[in-house]
Amino acid sequence: MGKPLPSPNPIRPRAELWGGDPPGPSSIVPAPGSGWTLARGCRGSSAPLAGHKHLLKYLGSKRALLGQVLRTVGAAAGEGAVVADLFSGSARVAHALKAAGWRVVANDHLAFAHALALGTVQADAERWSVQARTILAKLSHLPPSPGWFTATYAEGARYLHPANAARLEAVRDAIERLDPEPELRAVLLTALLQAADRVDSTAGHQMAFMREWAPRALKPLELRLPELLPRPAAGPCLALAQDAVELAASIECDVAYLDPPYDQHAYLSNYHLWETLVRWDRPETYGRAAKRVECRTRRSAFNNRREIGPALARLVGALRARTLVVSFGAEGFLQRAELERVLAARGFLRVLEIPHRRYAGTRLGIHNGRGERVGTPGADTTTERLYVVSDRRLDLPADQPWADAVPREEPCHGRDPH
Repeated sequence: MGKPLPSPNPIRPRAELWGGDPPGPSSIVPAPGSGWTLARGCRGSSAPLAGHKHLLKYLGSKRALLGQVLRTVGAAAGEGAVVADLFSGSARVAHALKAAGWRVVANDHLAFAHALALGTVQADAERWSVQARTILAKLSHLPPSPGWFTATYAEGARYLHPANAARLEAVRDAIERLDPEPELRAVLLTALLQAADRVDSTAGHQMAFMREWAPRALKPLELRLPELLPRPAAGPCLALAQDAVELAASIECDVAYLDPPYDQHAYLSNYHLWETLVRWDRPETYGRAAKRVECRTRRSAFNNRREIGPALARLVGALRARTLVVSFGAEGFLQRAELERVLAARGFLRVLEIPHRRYAGTRLGIHNGRGERVGTPGADTTTERLYVVSDRRLDLPADQPWADAVPREEPCHGRDPH
């Protein structure tokens, strides 16, 4: 049985954390009440957006909205800015924030999401590219080694073709034997996750798999170096693996970006295969989809209609940031008026509505197991809203239709955002 990514280290002194040396092993979590904060740095140059050669197919991915998110963050994140992404998921936004030159804190409590953030946000290109490329080249030549993973996820379930699953299993076992230091381990695991994602046979999530092999599933598994970025001039980035609500009061940042789950779709259930691939713990599974048994019990408050409002209020109330940027779908559990009530007390609140095409996976699944059409696809488009609240009026992009949610002459001084 393999071991998951290492547990967070004890808190380190501020100077050691943000000094000239790279951050230590996997993640560093500020102890509540420790008085530790993320130190300020100098923003790097305005680097162009990274190429994003391949990031995981992911429900809720901000690929189509990335430009608007970056421009919105940029209106508040000036020199010396630290930007925290508290629900980093696929790490797409956190990776782009690092590419733009900001000092980024990327957090997600799922093991695979933490590995992605550690391997593409905290890990720096100048430190790991050469070594990781050399190791990946060697791993690419390993012979297949079918075992429990192949039997479960390629022969019982059919997420991957058995030939690719057997090669993937050989590589994953080899990484476990190699036992590299945490950042390098995360870079290698990110390469493996991306390779598996390129040849899976799903609609972009793992609630189910295709009845027939997807064409990409018949292509050979190929390991590629993830798109690593150089360390920003501002200083090192950081990946954490904590519950966002619990973490909120323990960090200080200039801009907090929040993209929480906002409906019943739990990311552990949707991406249980990636969770297992990172944790490598041979879990007990259930059902035809071979989900981890913990999917039945481990759910976020943000996936519960009754719990999401109080959870978001606690999170927003605890954050020490001058500006919050919140991404929330129009079809989520909370309506616009409810979100405005939660956010408006922090200062000047504005809202941008962004129509966009639905994730492809949500347009599938209208046939039963016999291939008979039993449903109709939903609307092709939906709306994502960006809520921006700050203790000062921000110069938001003028070419976008921002609306004042709660007009104010002066910001609310009921609480100190710092």
